[in-house]
Amino acid sequence: MIKNELDNREEKKSLSFVEQLVEKDLEEGKNGGRIQTRFPPEPNGYLHIGHAKAICMDFGIAEKYNGVCNLRFDDTNPSKENNEYVENIQNDISWLGFKWGNIYYASDYFQQLWDFAVWMIKKGWAYIDEQSSEQIAQQKGTPTEPGKPSPFRDRPVEESLELFEKMNTADAVEGSMVLRAKLDMANPNMHFRDPIMYRIMHTPHHRTGTKWHAYPMYDFAHGQSDYFEGVTHSICTLEFVPHRPLYDKFIDFLKEMNGETENINDNRPRQIEFNRLNMTYTVMSKRKLHALVDEGSVNGWDDPRMPTVCGMRRRGYSPESIRKFIDSIGYTKFDALNDVALLEAAVREDLNARATRVSAVINPVRLVITNYPDGQTEDITAINNPENENDGTHTITFSKNLWIERDDFMEDAPKKFFRMTPGKEVRLKGAYIIMCTGCTKDENGNIIEIQAEYDPLSKSGMEGANRKVKGTLHWVSADHCKKAEVRVYDRLFNVENPSADERDFRELLNPDSLQTIKDCYIEEYAATKKPGEYLQFQRIGYFMMDNDATEDNIIFNKTVGLKDTWAKVNK
Repeated sequence: MIKNELDNREEKKSLSFVEQLVEKDLEEGKNGGRIQTRFPPEPNGYLHIGHAKAICMDFGIAEKYNGVCNLRFDDTNPSKENNEYVENIQNDISWLGFKWGNIYYASDYFQQLWDFAVWMIKKGWAYIDEQSSEQIAQQKGTPTEPGKPSPFRDRPVEESLELFEKMNTADAVEGSMVLRAKLDMANPNMHFRDPIMYRIMHTPHHRTGTKWHAYPMYDFAHGQSDYFEGVTHSICTLEFVPHRPLYDKFIDFLKEMNGETENINDNRPRQIEFNRLNMTYTVMSKRKLHALVDEGSVNGWDDPRMPTVCGMRRRGYSPESIRKFIDSIGYTKFDALNDVALLEAAVREDLNARATRVSAVINPVRLVITNYPDGQTEDITAINNPENENDGTHTITFSKNLWIERDDFMEDAPKKFFRMTPGKEVRLKGAYIIMCTGCTKDENGNIIEIQAEYDPLSKSGMEGANRKVKGTLHWVSADHCKKAEVRVYDRLFNVENPSADERDFRELLNPDSLQTIKDCYIEEYAATKKPGEYLQFQRIGYFMMDNDATEDNIIFNKTVGLKDTWAKVNK
């Protein structure tokens, strides 16, 4: 009995604070024991890894407690939203491995929200303000000084109703008036100082067209949408903590309109806030990401340098690695800056278990085995993944003329250089032991060819062929390979925390964040792979075929190296 109690306590400690609150609500029987969450992105851009953290929480809570998580698009600002973003958000969520119960839109509730706003005007809880946005901002006051009431605050209900109807016409002038809630201009919470509920916008909506000319603000639409849908737990990031009292206040009004004043706390969505994901050497501001794309600083939203989910997918990250990273950093009530190296470590660990091993040479120099018969070839068996024997094998062709990495040869090598140098033996992976006999240089002294002799009795797997040599090199046959382009990525920004830097973020971009290597050679088997298939170029790193690749123009993106060498190089 004591052991079971201790086990339960340990399990509680391992739960996130969000899970603990959810379990407490379940124990108390709130919301009839239901768990219903939602992921509510605005379709005004592509999802980034910060959104992925929210997705893992919203969908993860629903999965863990046998509930449902719905997808709801917060489409209340038609000037920035379109169906391209809607479609890609759905693709990203599915790729991350989650399934929503239903798809909703805030625009589904435009009529209900309008009717609610009319009710608030009639009750004296809202009014039309014809001041400019600058005047309204000046009258808000400060957290320590009360705001000043609008001169329109006490205008007659009938007048506000008439003007509210006028707001939703094509003749209304944008910025000429807004609908504000009449709350408390002296409240220390600035969000309570007569917040704006509706503004005029004439941009056609991606779903409703030109039906509406007045659109609800986020704070007015969000909580009500949760309530309409039956959300039990509204899980969001810490910047919404000061919004929570207003979230609850609008729901109080809505319950009053629906005659639910006796049990006002029943079936009320509970807002819970957690820390957002911030990462070194990148930005999460959608405004800044938009600027990077629109100004051509990157090659689209899915540029592999971007922190977007689609960018990481294109670069070669697996959904499992992203989820593993998010789970490792956890959820707290305190904002932190997470090292991007932690994400790369999670990617590296995951890909080690799933990536197919292939041979590729990205900085080639020719190697000629002078005593190997002209025209002879051999099929060498290559293991696809030593971490999983079920992944099988494939063959790679061995011949007289090979490509090896230029860095694997040194004419005058130091004592602890265990790769190729004249007079010393190395093994060609899966094939033979060879001894370098010399090299050929061009008129500028650059090495253009290396010569070696092989031991015919030293083939890997051959009886008696296992004499030890200190170096093993990867290679591809020069006559049985494909040429490829390799794109190597570095940090997108030069400073660790660009979001905190006072300079224009454009000044902080790393001019060397993309290196394109044209003269690379890959074994023929690697050329058959497609985007979405994870590869390890042996001894180099993890790679994935790029979306731009064609049969005649093979392109690979470097996902991450085999080891974290970035920190050492940049110390």
